[in-house]
Amino acid sequence: MAGRRSLGRRFGWLWAAYTVSTFGTRLAFDAFPLVAILVLHSGATEVAVLAASGLAVGAAVAVPLGPWVEFRRKRPVMVAMDLVRCVALLSVPVAFALGVLGFAQLLVVSVVVAAADITFSAASGAFLKALVPPRDLLVANGRFEATTWTATMLGPPLGGAVAGLFGPLATVAADAASYLLSALGLRAVGGEEQRPARAFAAHRPRAGDLLDGWRYLLADPVLRPLFFNSVLVNGLIMAASPLLAVLMLGSLGFAPWQYGLAFAVPCVGGLIGSRLSRRLVARYGQRTVLSTVGALRACWPFGLAFVRPGVAGLVLVMAVELGLITCSAMYNPVVATYRLEQTPADRVARVLTAWSVTSKASIAAMTALWGLLAAATGPRAAIAGAGLLLLATPLLLPRKDHASRRPPTGVSP
Repeated sequence: MAGRRSLGRRFGWLWAAYTVSTFGTRLAFDAFPLVAILVLHSGATEVAVLAASGLAVGAAVAVPLGPWVEFRRKRPVMVAMDLVRCVALLSVPVAFALGVLGFAQLLVVSVVVAAADITFSAASGAFLKALVPPRDLLVANGRFEATTWTATMLGPPLGGAVAGLFGPLATVAADAASYLLSALGLRAVGGEEQRPARAFAAHRPRAGDLLDGWRYLLADPVLRPLFFNSVLVNGLIMAASPLLAVLMLGSLGFAPWQYGLAFAVPCVGGLIGSRLSRRLVARYGQRTVLSTVGALRACWPFGLAFVRPGVAGLVLVMAVELGLITCSAMYNPVVATYRLEQTPADRVARVLTAWSVTSKASIAAMTALWGLLAAATGPRAAIAGAGLLLLATPLLLPRKDHASRRPPTGVSP
């Protein structure tokens, strides 16, 4: 069975590092808004600025780091990003203990963590491609996906309990500790990592290098539609998320525990979908799974516009989220694997950086735009609008098999 297949000791340590940092992040879910509200007594505008700026500015800061990562060994970069996130997050409870914590510090830390997240993801994707044989990439990505949804299911409720007992700063400290443990796990991976073909020291950075990842994505006939599809789907889903919270916790009168339950229980679909992805690819092929499951995941969110008060409304949200999460968990490992397979080893970090930067910036922009739309039309209408647009996103999915195509040209190595 795929779930029992050994990928070796080194992957085991990589997976362990990913697991501990992911659980730490989910444990501290929404910790910064809680700190801003409960500790610093910030208003709604400041909290919104904190959420949007962390993503947008962090993504902008990460842009020049893609070429920088490309020409360095990836594991030391990953360890460094873990330590940067650990120190940045730990500065928050330390500043509070010293009586100097302010909103500006939360803003700076959120930017630093967002930029480090993107840089770490770019380096880890390149490292995984070199560590795991091509035939096992889907198995590895499936395990990461299952870990993500397990942490999403268990982390926020546990984090809420910890925040309730000890305050939100305790979850921030726990998240910082998780990055330290992740760095130690990455150090334990061991082994020799091949130096990139062209050392960064011998490479004079050029302005054009910053755009290499986007050039490659836009020149590739299959990655290009997958890229646009992922950016739009993720942006629209995340843009509607805070509006659904406003609708459910506001006019519909759901209790906070009901709201949490509505999103925690469907995460079991993440475990189901991540286990099914490899079997589906083995039976139907990558292209069919990407096009079919990619289309199916866009069909669910429109149903959230019809949520009503009471048990029936709660069940509706759970059913919609279960379908969405199951399809996403089937799709995500396949697209992640395909992206690594189709990207040359000397461009992986730049391509993954471009993908992540665009995704995070789009989420920030769409969240702000949908907030304005909700102010004008109401949250239910805005959620319906996002759902309708999502129904059109399958048109961006690739329809032809370009497996025999030549690599895109025009990208400097």
